[in-house]
Amino acid sequence: MIYFDTDYNNGLHPQLLERLAETNDRRTIGYGFDEFTISAKEKIRQACQCPEADVFLLVGGTQTNSTVISALLHPVEGVVCADTGHINVHEAGAVEYTGHKVIALPNHDGKVVVEDLVKCLDDFDADPTADHCVRPGMVYISFPTEVGTLYSARELSSIYHTCQRHRIPLFVDGARLGYGLTSEASDVSLPFLANHCDVFYIGGTKVGALCGEAVVFPHGNAPRHFFSIVKQHGALLAKGRLVGVQFDALFTDNLYFRIAEHANKQARRLRSLMVGNGLEAYNDSPTNQQFFIIPNERISELQHEVVFETWGPYDPAHTVCRFVTSWATTDDELEELSAILQRKRSH
Repeated sequence: MIYFDTDYNNGLHPQLLERLAETNDRRTIGYGFDEFTISAKEKIRQACQCPEADVFLLVGGTQTNSTVISALLHPVEGVVCADTGHINVHEAGAVEYTGHKVIALPNHDGKVVVEDLVKCLDDFDADPTADHCVRPGMVYISFPTEVGTLYSARELSSIYHTCQRHRIPLFVDGARLGYGLTSEASDVSLPFLANHCDVFYIGGTKVGALCGEAVVFPHGNAPRHFFSIVKQHGALLAKGRLVGVQFDALFTDNLYFRIAEHANKQARRLRSLMVGNGLEAYNDSPTNQQFFIIPNERISELQHEVVFETWGPYDPAHTVCRFVTSWATTDDELEELSAILQRKRSH
């Protein structure tokens, strides 16, 4: 079997594993106050060009989203996102579990468009019964989106300025941030992102790490007692060094970005061979998530040899399927996939 179901279906990048082994016998302080975590945070500040940034290392994406959102919202507020947003469809109601409504807007190729956002916020402000309603208190977007697409610098800037006008924070989910920043289609850099949102996170779990996400409040604007809030949400590791060592390695010699560039390159190759074997691309994703429209009868045939994810029905005879690349995707695996597709097609 070859695996294209996700970008965390393997262990961790060998350089991170090596670094964990090298430091295993060192004694450190717990809860992220160790030397490796301190070093990682400083390297992240330098990469973001935000020397005043507050940086926190959390265990995983769902914990990060629910922790950040609940920490920044008042009890009567909800969070605005695309209807395809991860917090709306794939986190088992984690945000609602903290007592905050997810306010979903129609997605446009996975994205929130500023016109919809402006209407949502302006309509609420103009509503004479607004005090009886859940107040939009934050905007959440993903970069890349859940369907692999990207916000342009102009789109990101417009959304951020809209949030500023309404005095609400913009939170960017960066679970796959590396793949977005290194995409050939991206005009967004890490410093630009840091200057056009109120909080974001740098995903580790899906970009080479065993676990861990780095939350960045780029303007030194973390809410009071955020460390305690993280602990309360079960997102704090006692052995904080586990994440600290990994992020310290990821932000040494551009490893984080080199991992992402490799996955994007392999994704472009995967897309080419899939289309070359008669399968239609579902959208124009320029990142490591690739989506294809596959006839239903071909899906079960492929699943005997290839692991991938069925995303949802396209029509009664076709299903949208997702194929994902990572640091571990090899040329041999792509060649094997090509051979399988050619063999199945000839039948």
